[in-house]
Amino acid sequence: MIAFEKYVLDNGLRVILHQDESSPMAVVNVAYDVGSRDEEVEKTGFAHLFEHLMFGGSANIPDFDTPIQMAGGENNAFTNCDMTNFYNILPAENIETALWLESDRMMKLDFSSKSLATQQKVVIEEFKETCLNQPYGDMWHHLSDMAYKEHSYRWPTIGLVPEHIQNAKLGDVEAFFYRYYRPNNAVLVVVGNIQISDVKSQINKYFSDIPAGIELKRSLPVETKQSQFRSKIIEAAVPLPSIIMAFGMCNRLNDDYYAVDLLSDILANGRSSRFFVNIYKKSICSTIDAFISGTFDPGLFVVEARPMPGVSIDQTREVIWNELNEIKAKGVQSEELEKIRNKTESSLVYSEVSILHKAMNLAYYEILGDAEMINIQSQKYQNVTAEDIKRVANEILSQEQCNEIIYLPK
Repeated sequence: MIAFEKYVLDNGLRVILHQDESSPMAVVNVAYDVGSRDEEVEKTGFAHLFEHLMFGGSANIPDFDTPIQMAGGENNAFTNCDMTNFYNILPAENIETALWLESDRMMKLDFSSKSLATQQKVVIEEFKETCLNQPYGDMWHHLSDMAYKEHSYRWPTIGLVPEHIQNAKLGDVEAFFYRYYRPNNAVLVVVGNIQISDVKSQINKYFSDIPAGIELKRSLPVETKQSQFRSKIIEAAVPLPSIIMAFGMCNRLNDDYYAVDLLSDILANGRSSRFFVNIYKKSICSTIDAFISGTFDPGLFVVEARPMPGVSIDQTREVIWNELNEIKAKGVQSEELEKIRNKTESSLVYSEVSILHKAMNLAYYEILGDAEMINIQSQKYQNVTAEDIKRVANEILSQEQCNEIIYLPK
């Protein structure tokens, strides 16, 4: 159980404080309720661009990294479909430095043509390196476009095309910032060896005078349930053939999420998983995996495999469907389910050891709906039954709900 204090400033900033005296360090984490799903189809990649722009200088601080490093800390960030997260790890006695830095860039970024041009170049190079020049690097571009026809998950976080970032104007960027990167659209979490009263005073000093933004009401298109098999063959500069199957699944707040997550683990998590024992160990595939996207809105259950030399795509597809149909028909044994539930329990307990993980998880669950959800995850997984696993497998793992991509070497 993680005990924390939560309150809201007058400008709407949600604050979560958790004291952990086991470490001399502290984490200052700021999460913004904005991701690539909030972008316009003609202006994609903006949330990811902002992950970079937020380090490009703010109203009173030209260089974000140097003050953190001088305070004995480090910082980083990530963006996904649903949220953007910035974190700072530093000695607990120096957290005021991180609060000062985060408040200044929440107040106002350095909106200059030079800063924008620099970060545009960085993001475009990242796009080329990770998506265009890397084998299978464009998988999520193809898969997102195939699996989603209405929802804004139909493009990946990095953006639909690099031209959307290249053509971004300073006015577009500034408007995006003042819409989404405001205190009433953010969660500030401080975790570590802190004095709660002192931190409250510092937070009030640095964040209370930042103006709130407009009230945001997200209204995204609801994806129609897929009813027909979709497939695509891609000839590309890849070393080996590959087959990817994606099936629509529930959203993150649905109780079935936990059963679907465990289903993916039963199939592909560890050396006793079904894919490992029945496919990998028999030298049918060089790699095979099953995972879920875990997105806030309805996501994807993905199976990805690369057959061994001499094994065809058709053979690979057949053995994968054999395993999927087996679990749909016969479900799972109680011992198998208990083992994977215990493995999940261990992962959750381990994640609570790290102050960084605790800070990010508290922010994540607050953005998702309520930080208190952090304390019920273990029970949610323990409540999953063998009947739940079989039911969700039959609901999602069907031919008509499958999106299949095949990569073939040129």
